[in-house]
This record gives sequence, structure tokens and C-alpha cells, in this order.
Amino acid sequence: MDALLDVILPVFLVIGFGYAAARSGLLDDGAVDGVMRFAQSFAVPCLLFKSIATLNLATAYAPALLASFYIAGFISFFTAFTAAVLWFKRPLTDATAIGFVALFSNSLLLGLPITERAYGPDALAGNYAIISMHSPLFYGFGIGLMEWARSRGQGLSPAALTRQILRAVFSQSLVVGITLGFLVNVSGLPLPGVFWSGLDLITRAAIPAALFGLGGVLLRYRPDGDYRIIALLCGCSLILHPALTYGLGRAFALDTAALRSGVVTAAMAPGVNAFMFANMYGVGKRVAASTVLIATALSIPTAWFWLHLLP
Repeated sequence: MDALLDVILPVFLVIGFGYAAARSGLLDDGAVDGVMRFAQSFAVPCLLFKSIATLNLATAYAPALLASFYIAGFISFFTAFTAAVLWFKRPLTDATAIGFVALFSNSLLLGLPITERAYGPDALAGNYAIISMHSPLFYGFGIGLMEWARSRGQGLSPAALTRQILRAVFSQSLVVGITLGFLVNVSGLPLPGVFWSGLDLITRAAIPAALFGLGGVLLRYRPDGDYRIIALLCGCSLILHPALTYGLGRAFALDTAALRSGVVTAAMAPGVNAFMFANMYGVGKRVAASTVLIATALSIPTAWFWLHLLP
């Protein structure tokens, strides 16, 4: 119970404040969009830049951690994708968007603050290692599969498809922040102290603003669509992905810190990016939006379970 009260509920309380502010009319849609734009396009990329630029790459990027998380994530994707095609008889484009929901856990807005509150800021190296690959890898995979599904029979060349994928991935501000952080880290480029001080002021606001904005955005979603698919996606996101990550982590003999980072990140509900991906292509939007809303609520008890299970 202490884990629920001290770790999980404060995070969801901030989301609740954003939801209540939007519902009461204190913030209109434009204001909510402004908060989210500040968080996702500026503050959070700054946070990722700072974290990656100062991360010890040699220790953070444990192959076993990344293998545990990402193998489990792709199994979750193909479980949902296969069910959408074979069981629910959805076209390939819809199935790709549905699978993406099962793939893209909310590693940043939920996984990061919950891990920090549960285990302290020194436990976040594994989270940042996962996050640094999360958007580039999953967006690249999802966009590539979607563009292939859409372009079948249109004669799109592999080079054109590759350019389309790269353009879509590197137009993401999160990816830009991650890339610049890697460049500073690897090059050892010295930056003045005043720059880091100013950056620190911005990054302190990143997670609270993002959580508050997420609450306002969730108000717009209404549970709608095929509830069998929504139930499947909630199961993939909240049970299958973390369970596989936990099992693989144990099999790969992950240390305690890495296991915590991997499982907590995998156990998070799908993020708003899952809906944004479906909205970008105009397929599976109702299912994606409903799953984000329902799974975010369900992740309160499921996250509590995983925190109790972890050492």
C-alpha cells in the first residue's frame, strides 16, 4: 500500500489535476495543446538531451537490458498485429496501428517518474538507455511497416521508402534531443556552466508539465471502438510486455537496477504517441485513443503489482 500511495498516486494525481482543469474549463483545448507542445517539443527533448549528454554510455547500455525490453516489446506488437489480422479481420494498415499501441509503452511520462519515485534518481540510467532508443526504433519500425502496407502495388522504390521513414523519424523533436545528446556525449564538447544551469531550469518543468498536459489531453478521448481489441491491447501493454521483460531479464541475469528499469518501463500504459501514430495515418484511431485512456487508468493497480514483484 505504501508503494501505491507514495510512488504511483502522486504521478496520477498530477494527471488528474490536468484532467480536472480541462474538464472544468480552466484550460481550453488551445491551452492544453500549448502545455503539451511546450513539454513534448521543448522541455522533454531538453531533458533527454541533458540526460544522454551526461550519461555513462559504457555502463548504461547493457545489451541484456535492451534485449529484454525490446524483444518483449516486439513480441507484444506481433501478438496484437497477428490477432488484428487473423482474428479481428482488420486490414494491414489498421493492424499496424493496433500493434503499435501494444508496442509503444509510455516510457517517458509514466515510466520515468514512477521509477524515480520508487527507486531514486540514481536508478534512472537504464530508463534513459531504453528511452534513447524508444522513439527512433519503434517509430522507424512502425512507419516502415505502415508505409510498406500502404505502398503495396504502388511501385514505391526501397530508396524512396527509406527516405520517407528517415524524414518521419528525424522530424520528431524527441529524436532530435536524443541525437544532439549523443553528439555532445561522444564528442566531449565542452559547454559553459551557464548553459547547463539554464537547461536545468527547463528540465525541472518537463515531467510535471507533460503529466499535467497528458491529463488535459485524456479528457478528449472517449472509450469507443471494438472493446475486444481494446482488452487485448491492455493485456499486451500491462501484462504481456512486462512479464516477458521480467522473464528475459531473469534469464539474462540482469542486475537489480536494470531489471527494475526494464520491467517498470515495459509495464506502463501506451502513451499519447500511440494515438498520434494512428492519427497520423487515419487508421485505428478510436481503438488507439480508447486504449490509451483505459490502460492509463488500469496501470494504477498493475504498476503497483509490478513494483511489489520487483526486488
